[in-house]
Amino acid sequence: MKKTTMISMALALAAVTAMAQTTPAPKPAAKPAAPAAAPAPAGDPVILTAGDITIKKSEFEAALKTLPEQYQQYAQGAGKKQFADDYLRMKLLAAEGMKAGLDKDDDVQRQLELMRENLVANAQLTKLEKSIAVSDADLKKAYEDNKKDYEEVKASHILIAFKGSPAAQKDKPEMTEEQAKAKAEDIRAKIVAGADFAETAKKESDDTGSGSRGGDLGSFGRGQMVPEFEQAAFTAKPGEVTPVVRTQFGYHIIKVISHDYTPFEQVKGPIEKREHQRRLQAKLDAMKSTVKPTYNAAYFPEDKPAAPATPASAPEKKQ
Repeated sequence: MKKTTMISMALALAAVTAMAQTTPAPKPAAKPAAPAAAPAPAGDPVILTAGDITIKKSEFEAALKTLPEQYQQYAQGAGKKQFADDYLRMKLLAAEGMKAGLDKDDDVQRQLELMRENLVANAQLTKLEKSIAVSDADLKKAYEDNKKDYEEVKASHILIAFKGSPAAQKDKPEMTEEQAKAKAEDIRAKIVAGADFAETAKKESDDTGSGSRGGDLGSFGRGQMVPEFEQAAFTAKPGEVTPVVRTQFGYHIIKVISHDYTPFEQVKGPIEKREHQRRLQAKLDAMKSTVKPTYNAAYFPEDKPAAPATPASAPEKKQ
């Protein structure tokens, strides 16, 4: 982590970051010793002084909290002194700007107002978030209403790869798609006739990982397999051997062992987060709907329908 990243706190200036990366901060000219400051209240000591600037613990720690969450731990530990230097630099620049009357500049005034509104808006958003309560009953209902999303299948498979497949084995003769399909159909027919699936997988499967386990893939949920494989596996009944399925990896013979569902307790956290976000969004949408916004048509022309996107190839997933 670059130390200069610490200067990216919400109220620190982006320009300070650029300056800190290119030139060292100027050292203030020596000044006569300032009169001793009045003792700070107990629990809120002065932790940094520089000329006329005095920074108390409470002020410094409030500034720390404006950092992105992923940086706060560093700034509270090994990076505390670096953050203090950045914070002091911001205070020095602000003091100089105040003396020059830059706080009265129209652009600065507009940005200050925007920052004020943004801070208040974030505080209101936090208040709204805290007002949302999601009961266990609500979560269980969301689970039951979307239970198919938590369906799992336990299955085994035998893969016969064709030339160019990511699963093709270098030490085996290459097969065309037609040859691979014909071999897969022959293997399936033998299994349906009574051949042992696990033993056949160990001998024939080009998926050497699952093949060494007799074709066992364990349990998987929706979205974990390529679409063609998922469709066949989730459609088949327990104990059924599917018709031969083609994917980019080759031709598969799939044996479904069981259908089950991920237990509620294992998915309760993600459901709660999603339900909380859904309710928050509903509140925000209602707030906007209530005021019936009207947009200047000349400034905000209606969006034109986007041109159809070129279909993207499906991302590779495990076999």
